[in-house]
Amino acid sequence: MFTGIVEELGEITAVENLGDSSRFRLRGPLVTQGAQHGDSIAVNGVCLTVVEHEDDWFTADVMAETLQRSSLGALTVGSRVNLERPMAVGARLGGHIVQGHVDGTGTVLERKPSENWEIVKISLPADLSRYVVEKGSITVDGISLTVVDAGPDHFTVSLIPTTLALTTLGHKQAGDPVNLEVDVIAKYVERLLGDRGASQGADR
Repeated sequence: MFTGIVEELGEITAVENLGDSSRFRLRGPLVTQGAQHGDSIAVNGVCLTVVEHEDDWFTADVMAETLQRSSLGALTVGSRVNLERPMAVGARLGGHIVQGHVDGTGTVLERKPSENWEIVKISLPADLSRYVVEKGSITVDGISLTVVDAGPDHFTVSLIPTTLALTTLGHKQAGDPVNLEVDVIAKYVERLLGDRGASQGADR
């Protein structure tokens, strides 16, 4: 489990095509500290497993489905990525509960800079819109953010200078894809209420 608080802005240093998958080599001196084979690291919000590692880099295999369902398929050598290690037991939950399971992708639609922050508008797949609410949480490229405005096919987020400086959202431009993970609690509530409705209907 992750919290959506990016620890490090890493970089793709190599991409190896394995046929039905790809192996990424990523530079991340902070997140590789103490890393072991089999550990999880979130890359732009996608939970990946460490295969090999050295002092400042690690490799991870990315299956075809992940490449197709996330923005990782668009990454190339030199791409910057958000990196986060799983939350340690007993640590503070600085963002919100993030699984590292991407629900879909959106596209940066526009950016509106102001003196001390920036508003970013992002497209939202129709099947995810019911999970996104004003002042709720959403994960964008692995970053825990608060929704400012929620529309039927888009949402906006307000980015502080720290987020702009230390994550990929400081560099994304209109047309760039981003990974989206909605609040898992909303999905559980929907499932529970749906099951309850079905049960009540059967009782009748």
